[in-house]
Amino acid sequence: MTILQQCINGLMLGSTYSLLAIGYTLVFGVLQMLNLAHGEVYMIAAFFAWAMVTMMKLPFFAAFIIASLIASLSGLLIELLCFRLVNKDYPLASLLSTIGLGIVLQNFALVFSKGEMVRFPSAFHDFNINIGGLAISGVHVLILSIGIALMLSLQVLIFKTNIGKALRAVAENRVVAGMFGLNVNFIVGVTFVISSGLAGVAGVLTAMAYHSITPFMGVEMGLKGLTVIVLGGMGSLTGAMIGGLMLGLGEVLAMGYLPMCLIGYKDAIAFIMLIMVLLIKPSGLMGRSQEVKV
Repeated sequence: MTILQQCINGLMLGSTYSLLAIGYTLVFGVLQMLNLAHGEVYMIAAFFAWAMVTMMKLPFFAAFIIASLIASLSGLLIELLCFRLVNKDYPLASLLSTIGLGIVLQNFALVFSKGEMVRFPSAFHDFNINIGGLAISGVHVLILSIGIALMLSLQVLIFKTNIGKALRAVAENRVVAGMFGLNVNFIVGVTFVISSGLAGVAGVLTAMAYHSITPFMGVEMGLKGLTVIVLGGMGSLTGAMIGGLMLGLGEVLAMGYLPMCLIGYKDAIAFIMLIMVLLIKPSGLMGRSQEVKV
């Protein structure tokens, strides 16, 4: 039963990785560029939720929804400042702009928290669900349920709705999509709203699970999100989901079964898994190899 319990914990952690990685993947799929302020959106959402729960005394679920909406709106700001208004003649300009904006957000959080770790209050009285000899935390079940529900809903949105078809058309070829009458700027904006909203949800869920937030929590999660999208295959939503769940399982099982002297190296698991997969399949788990003519 212990290994099953560890697997549930791993899936819970992996679902937050997947939500973060899907956000990276959506932006990369549409713009072929990375938003390196994505991890900081994750962090800022957690701080907003904490402020609303502790200072404004809002119920947790109200704070959760509002913080996720604020994260979504921050995506529009990132798209406007770092992508739309930046000179397109310099491909690295947008990438560097997102790095700079991420540093600004970090410093806001540093001033707000005075550089210290902040304790996130319990969302509600936790309880255990007992199935046979297996005791599962109610918080973990809630986080896993929200994560999987959002991932499945996003799959339906992308592959079964008109907005999803438009998004895939813009990802395929922005110029041709615009010639067929699609409002490309609107679709790109929607992509950033969805992407940042998912990061916000992941940030609040992680804060709820571990009861602590720091100004630098987005850096570590941002790196792991990037690792997941390479692991799953650049541009693949399904790959991002599977890669995130695999990484969560790998980390939790490593913490549970590695010798104590190696527990401090748990964060290396992500990169070990990445190297192993890329040695076998360089395009990632769900990525497709492409021929490039030179």
